[in-house]
Amino acid sequence: MELRHLRYFVAVAEELHFTRAAERLHMGQPPLSMQIRALEEELGVQLFERSQRRVRLTEAGQGFLLRARAILADTEAAAEEARRRARGELGQLRIGFTSSLPYTSTLPDLLYAYRQRYPEVELQLTESFTNAQLEALDKGTLDVGLVRYVGGPLPAGVSVREIGRDPLRLVLNAAHPLASRPALRFAELAGEPFITFPPGVGTGLPAILERLCRRAGFEPRIVQTAREATTQIGLVAAGLGLALLPAPLECVRIPRVRYLPIAEEDAYFSLSVAVRQSGCGPAVRGFLELLDEVGAARGGEGLIL
Repeated sequence: MELRHLRYFVAVAEELHFTRAAERLHMGQPPLSMQIRALEEELGVQLFERSQRRVRLTEAGQGFLLRARAILADTEAAAEEARRRARGELGQLRIGFTSSLPYTSTLPDLLYAYRQRYPEVELQLTESFTNAQLEALDKGTLDVGLVRYVGGPLPAGVSVREIGRDPLRLVLNAAHPLASRPALRFAELAGEPFITFPPGVGTGLPAILERLCRRAGFEPRIVQTAREATTQIGLVAAGLGLALLPAPLECVRIPRVRYLPIAEEDAYFSLSVAVRQSGCGPAVRGFLELLDEVGAARGGEGLIL
């Protein structure tokens, strides 16, 4: 028995007229009658009572009609689900992001737009450092990473594309002699105590701090490390040192803390999207397309505000 036999049967059962059913199916009446006869022979039951005046369903035919309709409906539902999955409208999408992104409009805007377009895709969100996201992409436990990539080796099969930049800020205690300045250069910070992330934690900020200090002619003096940016801001408020953090964290308002721009033009923190080079499913492709649309809607200036 094939699905077409069920469609033929349902058409005749609903029309109760072979000629009208044949017209509805865009086929000849004799072939349709032959197909129904073949179906009855295969089932070993009579589905229709036929006379010159009318066609009507037998009791067996009435029961078979209920099942046939259900099978055809399930088949169409399965086909439509497959088509929707191929369009990225169903399924699951696992997204990683770094801890500073919720302080920007980037992540909320992007997720809101994605949820509006793909409301039935299940989102799994994970906050983690860049290195952890790259490892998860390599292992296949993450689909998309929104990372702060500053260069260096990547796992085989993972690609990274910059989508925006955040300016960096020096975070100072309000009592610091330089806190009232409109902006600072790193050449003015030789000998200052710095608070930064621990080595190997997976963020590129310590490397950027080291690069900016060395270019200014000195090595950074690290006096304290903390895994969380907000903890570093609190330690600055306590007078333990200076911190280098992305500008969106300026929204963290703690007494005795000042955020100063940096005069160097390359004092920024890149935001990039990381994906596996092969095996990107339709949900990932849909996310990347929407990411570009959101960036373009901001005048081509990237996703960072």
